[in-house]
Amino acid sequence: MNEAQRIQLNVRVSRETSDKLDEIVEYYQDNTKIGRIYKGDVLTDIIEKSYEIMLKQKRLNR
Repeated sequence: MNEAQRIQLNVRVSRETSDKLDEIVEYYQDNTKIGRIYKGDVLTDIIEKSYEIMLKQKRLNR
């Protein structure tokens, strides 16, 4: 995704949630061959996967 298509989100989360995100980023870093992984990349991946699951559930409930 090019930089012009990105927006900045400013959110407040608990320390515990931030620590969990750090752990997930470290896991992605250790287990993918992409290179440097950033928090935004991990959050994007989590949101996209959750969105796909939500759409499947919506289709099943029709």
